[in-house]
Amino acid sequence: MKALQAEALASIDDYREVDLPVPEPAAGQARINVAACGVGYVDALVSLGRYQVKPPLPHIPGGEVGGTVDAIGPGVERLKIGQRVMAQVGGGFAEYALAPAAGVVPIPEPMSFEQAAGFRINYLTALHGLRDRAVIAPGERLLVIGAAGGVGTAAVQVGRALGAEVIAAASSEEKRAFALAHGASAVIDTAPEGWRDRLKTLTGGKGVDVVFDPVCGPLFEPAFRQLAWRGRHLVVGFAGGPIPALPANLPLMKGAGLIGVDVRQFGLFEPGRMADRLSELLAWVADGRLVPPVGRVFSFAEAAEALSFALSGAGTGKTILKLG
Repeated sequence: MKALQAEALASIDDYREVDLPVPEPAAGQARINVAACGVGYVDALVSLGRYQVKPPLPHIPGGEVGGTVDAIGPGVERLKIGQRVMAQVGGGFAEYALAPAAGVVPIPEPMSFEQAAGFRINYLTALHGLRDRAVIAPGERLLVIGAAGGVGTAAVQVGRALGAEVIAAASSEEKRAFALAHGASAVIDTAPEGWRDRLKTLTGGKGVDVVFDPVCGPLFEPAFRQLAWRGRHLVVGFAGGPIPALPANLPLMKGAGLIGVDVRQFGLFEPGRMADRLSELLAWVADGRLVPPVGRVFSFAEAAEALSFALSGAGTGKTILKLG
């Protein structure tokens, strides 16, 4: 099978197409014929050894795929050969990948493999953050920073589905138009100078109830300062670079909360609830309530370019590598 692999993590140029044996599933595993693999900012960081957890070498990028069940190992009973699924794998930049059967989930008919490959992590993060951590209520005002990225787009769509009024913060006209097209009620730029005043004007001086923040960059403190009474600022990630600090008196003065959202630990500590959340999201896709957009799609020959593009933050939606 063909795969993209690196023996070192110094540069994306270290990645080469290789021919590897097709892996055989062990007990409790399924082999996925990969049709599409999601390519996120974290995937790109991992591929360069810049993430907090460094992968073993040699490394094949990609952890979230859409495809079909190609083979199953001993003890796997609920999956069928040929079933359309999404899966968490090790090494999704390959024609075939192994996955723990417990993490392989059938997808509804309306969902494409490209949609499936960019869905689970982003949409679970959005729903877990907004419902479980922020306990957002219908009619509340939600500000999504980085609203045109993969997880930002998910937060815009899920926030609207939960009845929130969504304000999307994005860096370009193209990205703001994308956010409006996918459920935002209003948009705002991300230029730091005067930004807080522009948000205040946009909200009629009332501020926002919830901030969904996967960037935590220059707008981190200004956004927190624009929280309404009992507001909640969700810390989702640090795509903005250095981790910012917040004066401890601000939560006290606002009666507000700074709340972490970690979908990985959600799965570790509350696997049953996480499975329920995913089932709910897929039901929304099945009935047309949720239509996940697909970002830029790269061919396998462009795999290294896909990593560079995901790292740049220039795209809208989730970047996808298409294999099948």
